[in-house]
Amino acid sequence: MRFRLLAALAVSLAASVSSAQTPDPIAAKYTADADRLIDAALRDSAAWNRLALLTDTFGHRLSGSQALENTIDWVLAEMKKDGLENVRGEAVKVPHWVRGEESLTLVSPRKASLPMLGLGLSIATPKQGITAPVMVVSSFADLTARAADAKGKIVLFDVPFTEYGQTVRYRGAGAVAAARVGAVAALVRSVTPMSLRTPHTGAMRYDSTVKKIPTAAVTVEDAMMLRRMIARGQRVVVTLKMSARMLPDAPSRNAIAELRGSELPDEVVIVSGHLDSWDVGQGAMDDGGGVVAAWEAVRLMKQLGLRPRRTVRVVAWTNEENGTAGGNGYRDAHRAELAKHVVAIESDEGVFKPRGVGFTGSDSATAIVKRVGALLTRINANGVVPGGGGADVGPMMALGVPGMSPDVDGSKYFWYHHTDADTMDKLDPHEMALCVATIAVMAYVIADLPEALPRSAAAASSP
Repeated sequence: MRFRLLAALAVSLAASVSSAQTPDPIAAKYTADADRLIDAALRDSAAWNRLALLTDTFGHRLSGSQALENTIDWVLAEMKKDGLENVRGEAVKVPHWVRGEESLTLVSPRKASLPMLGLGLSIATPKQGITAPVMVVSSFADLTARAADAKGKIVLFDVPFTEYGQTVRYRGAGAVAAARVGAVAALVRSVTPMSLRTPHTGAMRYDSTVKKIPTAAVTVEDAMMLRRMIARGQRVVVTLKMSARMLPDAPSRNAIAELRGSELPDEVVIVSGHLDSWDVGQGAMDDGGGVVAAWEAVRLMKQLGLRPRRTVRVVAWTNEENGTAGGNGYRDAHRAELAKHVVAIESDEGVFKPRGVGFTGSDSATAIVKRVGALLTRINANGVVPGGGGADVGPMMALGVPGMSPDVDGSKYFWYHHTDADTMDKLDPHEMALCVATIAVMAYVIADLPEALPRSAAAASSP
């Protein structure tokens, strides 16, 4: 009896060891190709150099600007030079907001010029500006509680950064809340955890039921200073001048190129970033880097002769910053094809050191993505966390397409976000190459798997 028991245990142990030594089929098939892509991405600083050429040559690229359209022309020409296929610009109309001249002057208790940036889509002030006392509030609730004091004043939302999704609410809705209680303009403390007296712009919105008032961002330092002045009983008065205006919607394009699939070319894996930026800095981090990293991932597949079963389509989106017309336009133009879009990858959180990817999809698809992610273990980018996607791929994700995005170390992202400081020097060539490798491996392997990523039953029927 004891012998039979020992023998059974030995067989069981041998089976366990054998099972542990059997490689995952994805690892067995794709490790060599993944290593080739990683090696190619890390071989040089090609992605960083191309991004530097783009940003140094064209600068910032706000929707509706000639700079953006010139950049799109250049990207399409370069994609053709790279030998990518079906290179084209898909037309969309985009909002055309122009900042114009603007200033913020402290009038009392002393005269000083305060750095500021008007918020995107804001209206202008009268030509002479708006001169009014400042009322500082710490939240929407604080404003509501003190609503009787706000009439005729410029309301400043001095809200310290906690996390982006919470703090950015004041940038988006501050003007409406201030107008509702009779304020003549709104100011917002820049949405950032760190400042060197750099104001941060970004989109705001109006409500058709409330009077439109001009709105701008001030620096963290100046928001805190104005609060201190008022707290000690000083009367704070400022003059805000803005000549911002909305022009008719302008023609633009999503820039698109492909590596056509060898067996299932109608099934598509999207890799993408957005080419537009705010009209400050160079738009290097947000989001020229994401565009070029996705583009470089496909270029390397082409260069290495790695043509997957499905088509890998790189998209440089237009108008993410103040309208997402590019993402919505793509959804509308390709709605009939979305059932065959396997995954939509967007890089829009800075090309900093990747830890892996975020993924939004079914549980069964997540399990497969984790197995693919293991191919990135050698560069410590094998993590898979919930919540991947992006603003531009969001419209197709809403119709059931799984979403993915690089999960990067974004600890400094909001230091430079939407400021004049979003320049090439903030990006490290090696970290950007690691992002290229991460996108390339995930996109190539998912595009080449025998079966497409499974969708949930509800998502599968959405498009």
